[in-house]
Formats: sequence, C-alpha cells, structure tokens
Amino acid sequence: MELKDFKRRDVGSAYIFLKTEATPTDGWQAFKRFVKRTLKGELFVGLWIVLREMIRFDIHTLQYPLEKIEMGPRYRAIHRLLRLFESGSERCIGCGLCEKICISNCIRMDTHVDEKSRKVVSEYSINFGRCIFCGYCAEVCPELAIVHGAEYENAGEQRAHFGLKEDMLTPLDTFKAKQQKEFQGFGALSANADENVKQTPLAY
Repeated sequence: MELKDFKRRDVGSAYIFLKTEATPTDGWQAFKRFVKRTLKGELFVGLWIVLREMIRFDIHTLQYPLEKIEMGPRYRAIHRLLRLFESGSERCIGCGLCEKICISNCIRMDTHVDEKSRKVVSEYSINFGRCIFCGYCAEVCPELAIVHGAEYENAGEQRAHFGLKEDMLTPLDTFKAKQQKEFQGFGALSANADENVKQTPLAY
C-alpha cells in the first residue's frame, strides 16, 4: 500500500490519513470496482426490507381523508370551550388568565357586566395563525373551560384566520346528547393508562 492510496485530512495542526480504495488505472479495474460496489450485501438487505413490508398484511397506512387516526386524550389541537354538566351553561368566567399567559398573544377576550352584576364574556377569539398550541391556556384555566380537542385540520385560505367563541363552544344539542367528554385536567392520565404500563425487570 502506497501513500497515494491514503487521503489526507487536515485537523487543526495535525494530519490524519484515511485509507481509501486505490484509483483504477484501466477500464477492467474500474469495472471490477463497479461490480464490487453494486453487489454489496447492504443492497440486498434493503431490497428484502422493502419486499417484506410490501407483502405484509398489517398495513399501517391510513387512506386519508377517508380514514383518520384517533388522537389521544392529551393531544393538543384546535381549542374547545366546555359547558357545565349540571346546568349546561358556559364554564368560562372571563377571568382573562388565558389571555394574559398566552405567549403568542393570539387570544382576545372582551367582557362586560350584565344586569345581575356578573361578568359575562361577550367576545372571545383565538388566532390560530399565531397559536403554537403550547397548552398554557388550558393549564392555567381555573374552571377547566378551555381545552385542546382532537380536531387537527385547521387549514384556511387566509394566514391569520380566527376561531370565534361560537365555533369552539360545545353546541347545546351535542351537550344534551352527552357527547361532551369531561376534561380531567391538564396532564391527566388517560382511562387506559394502566394498560400501557409495561413491567420491567426491575419492577418489584
């Protein structure tokens, strides 16, 4: 092996010599190098993996949009405003904590005092073009009024489109049909959390 078969790499003030293949001098050596590089085992390993995945019956691909994956209970997607199960009224009390803690400055709330001297939310909107879905608004809400739903399709024709309060609030017909799920709190475990726990060798 001669020095010309090594490649020099300058690393700081030192030199490191890396062993490389000898440069072919004629066409036959070039052809042998081509065959050697082409018929390596890694090529057939990759082809076998592709063929194995093609003939498998447990296909993981969903035919979107005809089929949609079911999101977990802690998935942070489009916001939802919940109602009280006892009376069906809105849970939001207009405290404004979600507007103050929003780091994207995308929540706008307007309140007024009604004839019963109670604070009522008159305008509530979230700019989904600015929202980064951090979950701080759902975490700070004292009444568990604003949560993250599973609706992740929020594409729009405009860059800064808004989600109004009427669009996020649970409809009365849906609420009366008991289709609203109770939110246990930010970071709460799912109902089947015990099934996802796997026993480890260190368990005792």
